[in-house]
Amino acid sequence: MISGDEPTDEVVAEGRILTTLTVSPAFDPDGQPRKPGALCIGAQKAGTSWLAQMLGQHAQVWIPPFKEVQYFNHLHIPEHRRWIAWHYRNKPQEIRDRHVKRGVPMQPELDAYLTSVTGGKMFHNQWYKRVFAPAPADAMPMDFTPEYSGLPEEGVAAVKALLPKARVIYLLRHPVDRAISQLRMNLRREKRVPKTVEDWLAEVRNPVLDERGDYATYLPRWLGHYPDMLVIPFGRIARAPHEVMDAVEAHLGIGPCFYANLTQKVFANPAGLEPPPEAVAALHERLAPQVEAVRAILGEEFAAELR
Repeated sequence: MISGDEPTDEVVAEGRILTTLTVSPAFDPDGQPRKPGALCIGAQKAGTSWLAQMLGQHAQVWIPPFKEVQYFNHLHIPEHRRWIAWHYRNKPQEIRDRHVKRGVPMQPELDAYLTSVTGGKMFHNQWYKRVFAPAPADAMPMDFTPEYSGLPEEGVAAVKALLPKARVIYLLRHPVDRAISQLRMNLRREKRVPKTVEDWLAEVRNPVLDERGDYATYLPRWLGHYPDMLVIPFGRIARAPHEVMDAVEAHLGIGPCFYANLTQKVFANPAGLEPPPEAVAALHERLAPQVEAVRAILGEEFAAELR
């Protein structure tokens, strides 16, 4: 399972079309506002889309149609606000467009919900709870927003204050692999190709690659507030996805489920844009302290499964 920037093809399983953007199909139009019972956070490119696709099939979990709520980072990371506004302008339309593409009529209640949560005053506590209102009464609402991993101390404290009993899952990937995947994604989005080794070295020095991979800072911060947080290394997803889902089910307190497409890649990076060995070596040297931090906090066995 490799988290990257290109979606896989749609596949049909148990009568439903599943894609990385298809989450919990159940929808209760009469549901009441409620807080999420669980959070999934993590390093960018570390498998959170794969986990969302898996849990979106579970009857005891409910994930909003646009998956990433982006609530706490909107409040506590001001520089995120501009692209979060883009997220909420575009995701509802993507959902509507998918229904048209598939020839599946959209429920009027779903359409009204998308309009409601993306209009008027947003990003306050009542709005946050309204996001999860359509969750069936017997399902756990879940906020899948990987960006929460980079919240400052006051942001994580705010999460704990609002969601003191939330069950948190944090996905990690080897810092070098994660940075390379993010760099390739960024270059494709910007339609750029570094020409020389020096160009590549300049790219890997870009601090934008560090924002979501500062495990030395983020892990102690989150563990300080949620010491029973489940931390999953990316390599374990590829090696033993069934074991990962067993651990997730136990952590969330939900029953077993048959997961379609358990070994299917989600947003897999296409071939090409491989940095030269010199750039990879520079990343290894620069990010070595992050690997050591994971080893010190979570142990040698965990660190060995980062990739």
